[in-house]
Amino acid sequence: MAAPANNCKYSCENATQTLEWIKDIAHFIKPYSFLIDAHVVNFFKGKLWEAVDREWIDCLRNQPLQNLLLIPSGFIQDDWPVSLKEFIVTVRSLVFHREQADLRMVLPGLNITSLNKVLAQGMSLKKKHEVEVLSAVVNSIANSVKADTIVDVGAGQGYLSQVLSFQYQHSVVAIDANDHHGRVTDARAERIKKHYAAQMRKLGSGKKCLNVPKTITCNVMSIDTLKSLTNMSNKAAELLKPNFPSDEEHDERRLESSCNADCETSLVLAGLHACGDLSVTMLRTFVECKDVKAVVSIGCCYHLLSEEGSGVIGSQCGFPMSCGVKNTGISLGRSSRDLSCQSAERWRSLRVDAGLQNFEMLAFRAAFQMVLGKYYPDIMITSPTIGRQGKALRRQQQRRILESPLHSSVPQDSNMEANCTTVEPTKSKTGFVLDMDALSDGMSSDRSFGYGCKAMVPHDKYSLFEIFSQSGLCRLGLKPLPQISFQGIWNQAEPFSDLIGPYWSLRAALGPLLETFLLLDRLLFLQEQGNSLKAVMLPIFDPALSPRNVAIIAKKI
Repeated sequence: MAAPANNCKYSCENATQTLEWIKDIAHFIKPYSFLIDAHVVNFFKGKLWEAVDREWIDCLRNQPLQNLLLIPSGFIQDDWPVSLKEFIVTVRSLVFHREQADLRMVLPGLNITSLNKVLAQGMSLKKKHEVEVLSAVVNSIANSVKADTIVDVGAGQGYLSQVLSFQYQHSVVAIDANDHHGRVTDARAERIKKHYAAQMRKLGSGKKCLNVPKTITCNVMSIDTLKSLTNMSNKAAELLKPNFPSDEEHDERRLESSCNADCETSLVLAGLHACGDLSVTMLRTFVECKDVKAVVSIGCCYHLLSEEGSGVIGSQCGFPMSCGVKNTGISLGRSSRDLSCQSAERWRSLRVDAGLQNFEMLAFRAAFQMVLGKYYPDIMITSPTIGRQGKALRRQQQRRILESPLHSSVPQDSNMEANCTTVEPTKSKTGFVLDMDALSDGMSSDRSFGYGCKAMVPHDKYSLFEIFSQSGLCRLGLKPLPQISFQGIWNQAEPFSDLIGPYWSLRAALGPLLETFLLLDRLLFLQEQGNSLKAVMLPIFDPALSPRNVAIIAKKI
């Protein structure tokens, strides 16, 4: 039978409730540090499965793969060990609800408008969903605090900024560290502006002004930097004024704004998946900058967070933020923060064949670490980064399948130069096992390796492992040594390769719990500021489309 999707019994409406939730999570995860802190590359080398209850491993290694993929969603079977069932049920009871909220109940009058083709151009289905929802939420919050300007932090290519400007008619400043993103934002905004200007001329309203986002290229490394940018947003907003002839009403507003230049301004900070410390910096700036009246933050890339104890000044680190979490004494580390990006929804929607392929790739990476440890011990000191190889292996395997109708023979003479040139990095925030050095980052239903399980024969796995290893050596600039026995390494690892699925399914179950812990830390930080502000944590996206779907929304009152 399957456990309920989520039976969370906790609340975070105030600091007391949030702190209670945090303490219970901290108490629960401490005994499972062996799972939380683990890294896939050490699976065979460190015999990581031996740290797990033997009864759990023996039970799960015989389960259908589909059952393993459902464990992060709370799936259990009646005949499983009692302690295993208790572990899964307890994890789910501590995880924050991720189902998309009824936003109109929380924000009365909210109107989510579908983007037209011009604004949606270039957006993926996921991005379009995110921008449609978030722009409506930010518009509602901005109107409620009578915001003069919205500052889009980590704006990327300006999708959110442009919708807030053109569709909702707000003054927007788009900040991003990437100069290329700034140029793309400006060029895209200019095309959209021409479209809207043409439409207005057709309707006979050519004198009506258009809001166009102002882009700023800046690497926001500190609260002071972001505070400086928000302080200059009023000046930037003035630069947003279009070149169209203005009507009398608009002239009056400009004159009034000029006469009251010293009056208090009202800014809103918004961030759609602002990476790492950038989301944290937004929250601190909201607290410290009097002109920032509200913030809407959706974080991601938790592995990029700075953490107390890693050489960062405590008051400025990305984790922990709140006094409550600091007092628990919990530290996470990069592997744990990587794990927090696991998505139960993505695991649940993954096809069985794709899940099997992903677990095979995990095995290859862990076995390759044994190659490095045995034949290149010096390289291990530098924590080698190898990159992503899923696409190359997919192409090579598909080619072999096409060239061999019986699928029974695989060329053994892998071309090293070809491996070097065909391995292409791919970008993914939540993708699963494409990155050889971040294979535990997250399962994704749209990222499979393409070769069918039915087409695989036993010796194919070794052949793929050898290709994988040779390509990895090439990535590291290492020459294959004549004494390397890839077959010998694989023979050591292969008998335990079926344990990777059970092990990583248990580990992935803790991912949403760790994300809950990180988000509650941010929420509690805001709640600890007292009654001067109101903060909520709200799942605003469909988690199947956008796994990082929880927004922290706060307003000064």
